[in-house]
Amino acid sequence: MKKPVSEQFNTAGSQTRRFGVGMVTPTLIVLLVMTAYPLIFTFVYSFTDYNLLRSMKNGANFIALKNYTDLLSNTYFRQSVFNTVKFTLLAVVFEMLVGFVMALLINSITKGQKLMRTLLLLPYLLPTVTVALSWRMMLSPNYGIVNQVLTSLHLPVHNWFSDVKTAFGMVLLIDVWQSAPFVFLLLYAALQAVPEGQYEAARIDGANAFDTLIHITIPNIKGALALCALLRTIDSFRLFDKVNLLTGGGPANSTSTITQYLYNFGIKSLDFGYGSAGAIIMTILVLILSSLYIKRAMG
Repeated sequence: MKKPVSEQFNTAGSQTRRFGVGMVTPTLIVLLVMTAYPLIFTFVYSFTDYNLLRSMKNGANFIALKNYTDLLSNTYFRQSVFNTVKFTLLAVVFEMLVGFVMALLINSITKGQKLMRTLLLLPYLLPTVTVALSWRMMLSPNYGIVNQVLTSLHLPVHNWFSDVKTAFGMVLLIDVWQSAPFVFLLLYAALQAVPEGQYEAARIDGANAFDTLIHITIPNIKGALALCALLRTIDSFRLFDKVNLLTGGGPANSTSTITQYLYNFGIKSLDFGYGSAGAIIMTILVLILSSLYIKRAMG
């Protein structure tokens, strides 16, 4: 006897749901193991004096908020937080501006788009270590090509990474140079999706380039702009490799970041309780900055 149509649909629907649950379950397990567990582990141990060597024998002791109070009262850590926030804000602003201009220029040309896209993406495709070492060689005070050019032009030379006045700016410049192509790629893709009919209507109405940019281009890609800002904020806040390779946090802590501080006083000394507290503070700061972009995008 044939089953009713509704029963057949219900059976098919339940099979589809079971199939979906079966496909999603492994991913959820991996996310729980790789994300949720480390986060919970970090949060719990931020309230202890957990040290990898000492605690293996004696265990970890609950010390409440001592790690947090020690961190917030530490001048070096406060300087690292200030440097990180300043670097993140400046890096995101400049990367968004440069990437946006690059996307507009490439989107406006009709010939050589593929070649230009490839060339502009090269800095982002290079490993960070390669980028940092290459710039360190070019800006070397002894044999760097930048100082050689300045000398030939009878201009003052600098010890770029050892001078408090220039070290922070050089790290920022290198990060913008490498990361702006990422912003360009996302915004260029968003520009491709803007309806051409809107531009034609604007031209018919006599709108100039600035009016078209403000009233058509930006409103159509505001979601991509918010996404770029969010991703670059999260990534910039985690800055470590460039600082570690170029300045080590110096000179005079002018380029030290939160991750650099946690590496020196958490990972190196195996003081995971202290380091975990710093990681939680860093996470909270990232969430605060990220929420501003999300709220702006949703609004």
